[in-house]
Amino acid sequence: MAINRFRLRQLHAWFAPIMVLPVLLTVITGSLFQVAVLTDKSSEFIWLLDLHKGKFGAINLQMIYPFLNAFGLLTLAITGISMWFQTRRRVIGQRSRNRE
Repeated sequence: MAINRFRLRQLHAWFAPIMVLPVLLTVITGSLFQVAVLTDKSSEFIWLLDLHKGKFGAINLQMIYPFLNAFGLLTLAITGISMWFQTRRRVIGQRSRNRE
């Protein structure tokens, strides 16, 4: 089943801006909390762990936040790799035609 290149790029372009914030939030809060653990101040920075897990004050997404993150990243990885393979296939095809 061939995937339309335009649809693939459209899906990737739609998901990328949406996924930037949760991924950056997860990476930054996880790293900062790890620094707090290493400096024995983790009890003062539990709020970082709450953000890391998806608890945003009154909005508690802890049950679905990891799955949303995983689904978004998986979608970006699949669409990105697919676009990369399509580009490589096109470049390799052009090279073989130029040699002939």
